[in-house]
Amino acid sequence: MKQLLRTVFGIKTYIICLVTPILAIILSTSLLTAPAFATGVYQIPNIKPGSDWVVDQGEVISRVNEGKISNILGDLAKKTGNEVRFVTIRRLDYGETPESFTKGLFEKWFPTKKAQANQTLLVLDTVTNGTAILSGDEVKSLLTDSIANSVATETLIAPLRDGNKYNQAFLDASDRLVTVLSGEPDPGPPQITDNVQVEGTFTKAEDTDQGNATAWVIGLLIAATVIPMATYYIYQVNQPSSNS
Repeated sequence: MKQLLRTVFGIKTYIICLVTPILAIILSTSLLTAPAFATGVYQIPNIKPGSDWVVDQGEVISRVNEGKISNILGDLAKKTGNEVRFVTIRRLDYGETPESFTKGLFEKWFPTKKAQANQTLLVLDTVTNGTAILSGDEVKSLLTDSIANSVATETLIAPLRDGNKYNQAFLDASDRLVTVLSGEPDPGPPQITDNVQVEGTFTKAEDTDQGNATAWVIGLLIAATVIPMATYYIYQVNQPSSNS
């Protein structure tokens, strides 16, 4: 019996030694995943004058639509001198808001009042779908604060509520901004119908990853408990009967 207990204890100790580093890796990965994708203002590269209309670090806009939007915004700049840039990021740094991030990036890219005068910057955080927009003084005669706010919170957001349609969201926002900044009447926000889905129903990749990590942890802990017990049970079954 003592030999059996030593064997069972040895197997359990071996499994624990095997499982512990795996658990450490899983837990450390889960803890480091969120900060790894956080984006600060100074992680966004500087732009080239007359280009870089779309900076899609959140990777939610297709290349085809990114090219289409870039062409539209490039034509606007050539015709009117008014420049618009879209930025998407995966996650804001801790304590950062869409508004503070947009203000910081706007001042980084356009450090003087003169440089800011004809600029408009629209930012989207793809984790929360939080938005912010900022524009220079010369633009405000066409793009008033109320219209700008409507673009960021209505035109851009409506397709996101309807199944996170990011491509459609930025196409709609670019069309409205180009219309307004070209001096034409504001077409207004999209008409919201009753069948618009308030929240996306899909599972985010980060939620899936965390779920898989949890399942692995539970499975390994169960194995560490069950295997020694099963070993002991098999040993007892295979022992010859004391009455033989």
